[in-house]
Amino acid sequence: MLGMAPKTARKRPRTSTLPRKRERENPGGEKGRSARTPRAIWSGTISFGMVSIPVRLYSATESHDVHFNLLHKRDGVRLQNVRWCPKDEKSVPWDEVVRGFEYTKGNYVPITEEDLDHLPVKTVHTVDISDFVKLEEVDPIYYDKAYYLAPEETGAKAFVLLRQALEETGRAAVAKVAIRDKESLCLVRPYQDVLSMDTLFYANEIRSTKDIAVDRAGVSPKEIQMAISLIENLSDSFDPERYHDEYQVALKKLIGAKVEGAPLPAPPSERGEKIVDLMEALRASVEATKKKASDRADEKAPVTRTRAISSRRRKSA
Repeated sequence: MLGMAPKTARKRPRTSTLPRKRERENPGGEKGRSARTPRAIWSGTISFGMVSIPVRLYSATESHDVHFNLLHKRDGVRLQNVRWCPKDEKSVPWDEVVRGFEYTKGNYVPITEEDLDHLPVKTVHTVDISDFVKLEEVDPIYYDKAYYLAPEETGAKAFVLLRQALEETGRAAVAKVAIRDKESLCLVRPYQDVLSMDTLFYANEIRSTKDIAVDRAGVSPKEIQMAISLIENLSDSFDPERYHDEYQVALKKLIGAKVEGAPLPAPPSERGEKIVDLMEALRASVEATKKKASDRADEKAPVTRTRAISSRRRKSA
Protein backbone atom coordinates (compact mmCIF):
# COMPACT_ATOMS: atom_id res chain seq x y z
CA MET A 1 0.00 0.00 0.00
CA LEU A 2 1.23 3.47 -0.82
CA GLY A 3 2.37 5.95 1.82
CA MET A 4 -0.18 8.46 3.12
CA ALA A 5 -0.09 12.21 2.59
CA PRO A 6 -1.69 14.50 5.19
CA LYS A 7 -4.81 16.47 4.48
CA THR A 8 -2.99 19.79 4.22
CA ALA A 9 -0.53 18.45 1.67
CA ARG A 10 -3.07 17.91 -1.08
CA LYS A 11 -6.30 19.12 -2.54
CA ARG A 12 -9.57 17.50 -1.62
CA PRO A 13 -9.62 14.22 -3.54
CA ARG A 14 -12.12 13.81 -6.34
CA THR A 15 -12.35 10.09 -5.62
CA SER A 16 -14.56 8.67 -2.90
CA THR A 17 -11.82 6.82 -1.05
CA LEU A 18 -11.99 7.05 2.74
CA PRO A 19 -9.91 9.71 4.54
CA ARG A 20 -6.52 8.90 5.98
CA LYS A 21 -5.91 8.27 9.66
CA ARG A 22 -4.72 11.83 10.24
CA GLU A 23 -8.00 13.19 8.89
CA ARG A 24 -10.10 10.83 10.97
CA GLU A 25 -8.36 11.84 14.20
CA ASN A 26 -9.34 15.48 13.71
CA PRO A 27 -12.03 15.54 11.01
CA GLY A 28 -12.11 18.96 9.39
CA GLY A 29 -10.19 20.46 12.30
CA GLU A 30 -13.47 21.59 13.82
CA LYS A 31 -13.31 22.46 17.49
CA GLY A 32 -16.16 21.73 19.83
CA ARG A 33 -17.77 19.16 17.54
CA SER A 34 -19.56 16.54 19.60
CA ALA A 35 -17.90 13.13 19.43
CA ARG A 36 -21.38 11.63 19.25
CA THR A 37 -22.42 13.55 16.15
CA PRO A 38 -22.45 11.09 13.24
CA ARG A 39 -20.35 12.25 10.34
CA ALA A 40 -20.21 10.47 7.01
CA ILE A 41 -16.67 9.62 5.97
CA TRP A 42 -17.52 8.35 2.48
CA SER A 43 -20.41 8.44 0.05
CA GLY A 44 -21.13 6.27 -2.94
CA THR A 45 -23.51 3.50 -3.96
CA ILE A 46 -24.31 -0.11 -3.14
CA SER A 47 -24.51 -1.99 -6.42
CA PHE A 48 -25.94 -5.45 -7.08
CA GLY A 49 -27.44 -6.66 -10.32
CA MET A 50 -29.02 -3.63 -11.96
CA VAL A 51 -29.79 -1.97 -8.60
CA SER A 52 -27.81 1.02 -7.30
CA ILE A 53 -28.50 2.49 -3.85
CA PRO A 54 -26.88 5.82 -2.86
CA VAL A 55 -25.41 5.49 0.64
CA ARG A 56 -23.21 7.17 3.22
CA LEU A 57 -20.56 5.39 5.27
CA TYR A 58 -19.92 5.96 8.99
CA SER A 59 -17.36 4.52 11.37
CA ALA A 60 -19.11 1.99 13.62
CA THR A 61 -16.57 1.96 16.47
CA GLU A 62 -14.65 4.42 18.61
CA SER A 63 -11.71 4.07 20.96
CA HIS A 64 -11.82 5.00 24.65
CA ASP A 65 -8.22 4.03 25.33
CA VAL A 66 -5.92 6.24 27.34
CA HIS A 67 -3.26 7.73 25.06
CA PHE A 68 0.27 8.63 26.15
CA ASN A 69 2.67 11.22 24.73
CA LEU A 70 6.42 10.74 24.44
CA LEU A 71 8.43 12.95 26.83
CA HIS A 72 12.11 13.77 27.22
CA LYS A 73 13.06 11.79 30.32
CA ARG A 74 15.50 14.45 31.53
CA ASP A 75 13.20 17.50 31.56
CA GLY A 76 9.69 16.09 30.99
CA VAL A 77 9.11 18.10 27.80
CA ARG A 78 6.87 16.56 25.14
CA LEU A 79 8.81 15.40 22.09
CA GLN A 80 7.85 16.48 18.55
CA ASN A 81 7.55 14.27 15.51
CA VAL A 82 9.63 15.93 12.81
CA ARG A 83 9.57 15.11 9.08
CA TRP A 84 13.30 15.34 8.44
CA CYS A 85 14.95 15.67 5.02
CA PRO A 86 18.49 14.23 5.28
CA LYS A 87 19.53 15.94 2.03
CA ASP A 88 18.53 19.48 3.06
CA GLU A 89 19.17 18.71 6.75
CA LYS A 90 15.99 20.44 7.87
CA SER A 91 12.40 19.63 8.83
CA VAL A 92 9.77 19.62 6.09
CA PRO A 93 6.28 21.20 6.49
CA TRP A 94 3.20 19.17 5.55
CA ASP A 95 2.49 21.25 2.45
CA GLU A 96 5.80 20.05 0.96
CA VAL A 97 5.07 16.36 1.57
CA VAL A 98 3.95 14.03 -1.25
CA ARG A 99 3.47 10.28 -1.46
CA GLY A 100 5.93 8.12 -3.34
CA PHE A 101 6.44 4.46 -4.20
CA GLU A 102 9.93 2.92 -4.06
CA TYR A 103 10.13 0.94 -7.33
CA THR A 104 13.87 0.20 -6.95
CA LYS A 105 16.23 0.74 -4.03
CA GLY A 106 16.41 4.50 -3.38
CA ASN A 107 14.26 5.43 -6.40
CA TYR A 108 10.73 6.72 -5.90
CA VAL A 109 7.87 7.70 -8.18
CA PRO A 110 5.45 10.32 -6.74
CA ILE A 111 1.74 9.38 -6.74
CA THR A 112 -0.86 12.17 -6.64
CA GLU A 113 -4.61 12.14 -6.11
CA GLU A 114 -4.98 12.95 -9.80
CA ASP A 115 -3.01 9.79 -10.60
CA LEU A 116 -5.33 7.71 -8.41
CA ASP A 117 -8.35 9.09 -10.31
CA HIS A 118 -7.08 7.11 -13.31
CA LEU A 119 -7.41 3.75 -11.55
CA PRO A 120 -9.72 1.65 -13.79
CA VAL A 121 -11.80 0.23 -10.91
CA LYS A 122 -15.41 1.04 -10.09
CA THR A 123 -15.06 0.20 -6.38
CA VAL A 124 -13.64 3.69 -5.75
CA HIS A 125 -17.23 4.95 -5.72
CA THR A 126 -19.15 1.71 -5.23
CA VAL A 127 -19.74 -1.09 -2.73
CA ASP A 128 -19.83 -3.69 -5.51
CA ILE A 129 -21.72 -6.82 -4.39
CA SER A 130 -20.74 -10.06 -6.10
CA ASP A 131 -22.23 -12.81 -3.92
CA PHE A 132 -24.67 -13.50 -1.09
CA VAL A 133 -23.59 -16.01 1.56
CA LYS A 134 -24.77 -17.37 4.90
CA LEU A 135 -23.29 -15.28 7.70
CA GLU A 136 -22.13 -18.32 9.69
CA GLU A 137 -19.98 -19.37 6.74
CA VAL A 138 -17.63 -16.43 7.33
CA ASP A 139 -15.11 -17.26 10.05
CA PRO A 140 -14.58 -14.30 12.46
CA ILE A 141 -10.84 -14.38 11.77
CA TYR A 142 -11.55 -12.61 8.47
CA TYR A 143 -13.18 -9.56 10.12
CA ASP A 144 -11.12 -6.37 10.12
CA LYS A 145 -12.90 -2.99 10.57
CA ALA A 146 -16.60 -2.22 11.11
CA TYR A 147 -18.60 0.57 9.46
CA TYR A 148 -22.26 1.56 9.17
CA LEU A 149 -24.04 2.13 5.88
CA ALA A 150 -27.05 4.47 5.81
CA PRO A 151 -29.06 5.54 2.76
CA GLU A 152 -29.24 8.87 1.06
CA GLU A 153 -32.81 10.17 1.05
CA THR A 154 -33.35 9.12 -2.55
CA GLY A 155 -32.27 5.55 -1.85
CA ALA A 156 -34.19 4.88 1.37
CA LYS A 157 -36.77 2.48 -0.10
CA ALA A 158 -34.24 0.35 -1.97
CA PHE A 159 -31.97 0.35 1.09
CA VAL A 160 -34.75 -0.92 3.38
CA LEU A 161 -35.71 -3.51 0.78
CA LEU A 162 -32.14 -4.87 0.68
CA ARG A 163 -31.85 -4.91 4.48
CA GLN A 164 -35.14 -6.76 4.97
CA ALA A 165 -34.35 -9.24 2.21
CA LEU A 166 -31.01 -10.02 3.86
CA GLU A 167 -32.74 -10.45 7.25
CA GLU A 168 -35.36 -12.84 5.91
CA THR A 169 -32.89 -14.96 3.95
CA GLY A 170 -30.26 -14.98 6.69
CA ARG A 171 -27.69 -13.90 4.11
CA ALA A 172 -24.89 -11.35 3.95
CA ALA A 173 -23.49 -9.67 0.86
CA VAL A 174 -19.86 -10.17 -0.16
CA ALA A 175 -18.56 -7.06 -1.92
CA LYS A 176 -15.50 -4.97 -2.71
CA VAL A 177 -14.88 -1.28 -2.02
CA ALA A 178 -11.84 1.00 -2.31
CA ILE A 179 -10.73 2.20 1.13
CA ARG A 180 -7.57 4.20 1.86
CA ASP A 181 -5.79 3.38 -1.40
CA LYS A 182 -6.68 -0.30 -1.16
CA GLU A 183 -9.51 -2.33 -2.62
CA SER A 184 -10.95 -4.18 0.37
CA LEU A 185 -13.11 -7.25 0.52
CA CYS A 186 -16.13 -6.58 2.71
CA LEU A 187 -19.28 -8.13 4.14
CA VAL A 188 -22.56 -6.19 4.21
CA ARG A 189 -25.18 -7.43 6.66
CA PRO A 190 -28.26 -6.16 8.53
CA TYR A 191 -27.57 -4.49 11.87
CA GLN A 192 -30.44 -2.88 13.81
CA ASP A 193 -31.97 -0.26 11.48
CA VAL A 194 -28.98 0.09 9.14
CA LEU A 195 -26.48 -2.12 7.35
CA SER A 196 -23.06 -2.87 8.76
CA MET A 197 -20.11 -3.14 6.41
CA ASP A 198 -17.18 -5.10 7.78
CA THR A 199 -13.96 -5.02 5.81
CA LEU A 200 -12.41 -8.47 5.56
CA PHE A 201 -8.90 -9.81 5.21
CA TYR A 202 -8.17 -11.63 1.96
CA ALA A 203 -7.38 -15.33 2.22
CA ASN A 204 -3.68 -14.72 1.55
CA GLU A 205 -3.56 -12.27 4.49
CA ILE A 206 -4.53 -15.00 6.99
CA ARG A 207 -1.45 -16.83 8.20
CA SER A 208 -1.34 -20.61 8.13
CA THR A 209 -1.48 -22.55 11.41
CA LYS A 210 0.62 -25.35 9.96
CA ASP A 211 3.78 -24.58 11.92
CA ILE A 212 2.05 -24.05 15.27
CA ALA A 213 -0.71 -26.69 15.17
CA VAL A 214 -0.88 -29.36 17.92
CA ASP A 215 -2.47 -32.81 17.94
CA ARG A 216 -4.71 -34.30 20.65
CA ALA A 217 -1.68 -34.47 22.98
CA GLY A 218 -3.00 -37.53 24.80
CA VAL A 219 -6.23 -35.97 26.11
CA SER A 220 -8.41 -38.60 27.79
CA PRO A 221 -12.22 -38.95 27.36
CA LYS A 222 -12.69 -38.11 31.08
CA GLU A 223 -10.75 -34.88 30.69
CA ILE A 224 -12.81 -33.95 27.64
CA GLN A 225 -16.06 -34.62 29.52
CA MET A 226 -14.87 -32.58 32.50
CA ALA A 227 -13.94 -29.69 30.19
CA ILE A 228 -17.40 -29.89 28.59
CA SER A 229 -18.99 -29.69 32.05
CA LEU A 230 -16.92 -26.62 32.84
CA ILE A 231 -17.98 -24.96 29.58
CA GLU A 232 -21.65 -25.76 30.26
CA ASN A 233 -21.44 -24.28 33.76
CA LEU A 234 -20.02 -21.05 32.34
CA SER A 235 -22.37 -20.87 29.33
CA ASP A 236 -24.79 -17.97 28.92
CA SER A 237 -26.22 -15.78 26.17
CA PHE A 238 -23.91 -13.03 24.89
CA ASP A 239 -24.63 -9.61 26.38
CA PRO A 240 -21.96 -7.03 25.43
CA GLU A 241 -23.20 -4.64 28.13
CA ARG A 242 -21.97 -7.13 30.73
CA TYR A 243 -18.31 -6.61 29.83
CA HIS A 244 -16.21 -3.58 30.67
CA ASP A 245 -12.60 -2.51 30.13
CA GLU A 246 -11.31 -2.83 33.68
CA TYR A 247 -7.74 -2.11 32.58
CA GLN A 248 -8.65 1.39 31.32
CA VAL A 249 -10.56 2.16 34.55
CA ALA A 250 -7.59 1.07 36.67
CA LEU A 251 -5.17 2.99 34.42
CA LYS A 252 -7.16 6.23 34.84
CA LYS A 253 -7.15 5.76 38.62
CA LEU A 254 -3.40 5.24 38.58
CA ILE A 255 -2.91 8.39 36.46
CA GLY A 256 -5.16 10.35 38.83
CA ALA A 257 -3.10 9.22 41.80
CA LYS A 258 0.14 10.23 40.06
CA VAL A 259 -1.27 13.68 39.21
CA GLU A 260 -2.43 14.28 42.78
CA GLY A 261 0.71 12.84 44.35
CA ALA A 262 -1.37 10.21 46.16
CA PRO A 263 -0.24 6.65 46.91
CA LEU A 264 -0.55 4.31 43.95
CA PRO A 265 -3.18 1.55 44.05
CA ALA A 266 -1.97 -1.72 45.52
CA PRO A 267 -0.98 -4.31 42.89
CA PRO A 268 -3.11 -7.47 42.69
CA SER A 269 -2.28 -10.13 45.23
CA GLU A 270 -0.69 -13.34 44.07
CA ARG A 271 -3.13 -16.14 43.33
CA GLY A 272 -3.18 -19.31 45.36
CA GLU A 273 -1.00 -22.31 44.77
CA LYS A 274 -1.12 -23.54 41.17
CA ILE A 275 -2.71 -26.91 40.49
CA VAL A 276 -0.38 -28.91 38.26
CA ASP A 277 -2.58 -31.94 37.57
CA LEU A 278 -4.97 -31.17 34.66
CA MET A 279 -7.80 -33.40 35.91
CA GLU A 280 -7.57 -31.90 39.38
CA ALA A 281 -7.67 -28.39 37.91
CA LEU A 282 -10.72 -29.25 35.81
CA ARG A 283 -12.53 -30.84 38.75
CA ALA A 284 -11.84 -27.82 40.98
CA SER A 285 -13.01 -25.47 38.25
CA VAL A 286 -16.27 -27.39 37.72
CA GLU A 287 -17.00 -27.31 41.45
CA ALA A 288 -16.23 -23.57 41.62
CA THR A 289 -18.56 -22.79 38.70
CA LYS A 290 -21.52 -24.90 39.84
CA LYS A 291 -22.69 -22.17 42.21
CA LYS A 292 -22.36 -19.52 39.50
CA ALA A 293 -24.46 -21.60 37.11
CA SER A 294 -27.06 -22.19 39.84
CA ASP A 295 -27.24 -18.49 40.72
CA ARG A 296 -27.68 -17.59 37.07
CA ALA A 297 -30.54 -20.10 36.74
CA ASP A 298 -32.20 -18.68 39.86
CA GLU A 299 -32.02 -15.17 38.43
CA LYS A 300 -33.83 -16.25 35.28
CA ALA A 301 -36.35 -18.56 36.99
CA PRO A 302 -38.66 -15.87 38.50
CA VAL A 303 -39.17 -14.35 35.05
CA THR A 304 -40.16 -17.75 33.65
CA ARG A 305 -42.56 -18.44 36.53
CA THR A 306 -44.15 -15.01 36.20
CA ARG A 307 -44.73 -15.54 32.50
CA ALA A 308 -46.26 -18.97 33.18
CA ILE A 309 -48.62 -17.56 35.84
CA SER A 310 -49.66 -14.72 33.55
CA SER A 311 -50.33 -17.22 30.76
CA ARG A 312 -52.56 -19.35 33.01
CA ARG A 313 -54.48 -16.26 34.15
CA ARG A 314 -55.18 -15.28 30.54
CA LYS A 315 -56.44 -18.77 29.74
CA SER A 316 -58.73 -18.87 32.79
CA ALA A 317 -60.12 -15.43 31.91
